[in-house]
Amino acid sequence: MNEDESKTLARSRVATRLPARDLERARRFYSEKLGLEPVDERPGGLLYRCGGAEFVVFRSTGASSGAFTEMAWEVDDIETTVSELRGRGVVFEDVDVPGLRTRDGIAEIGGNYPSKGARGERGAWFRDSEGNLLGVGEPVV
Repeated sequence: MNEDESKTLARSRVATRLPARDLERARRFYSEKLGLEPVDERPGGLLYRCGGAEFVVFRSTGASSGAFTEMAWEVDDIETTVSELRGRGVVFEDVDVPGLRTRDGIAEIGGNYPSKGARGERGAWFRDSEGNLLGVGEPVV
């Protein structure tokens, strides 16, 4: 395998897939609560685009465990984002585990990836209508 062949995935776009037991319920949640509309759809799937990335919500008989963040948005102002989403009825998770605690729905997270040029991150988490754990984060510079 040559070097170009070994980097096939590195050159490829990443797209998240989120399961939904009730696709119409999920469509309503993403529209009413998050202000997102699918840019395309097919039987059993809704395609969304945000900031140059995309994700699909697909009909599934299974469900995610919801035990970890499955997808997150990086935002410029987490307080404004959390406030706007709360205004639409989004309920944010309360987290209180060693090293991570939310206050008013937002946690201070120490450290960040050096390539991002930030010293930390602030994060908040919520569940969609299907139990998928989603988040918003703001780098702390």
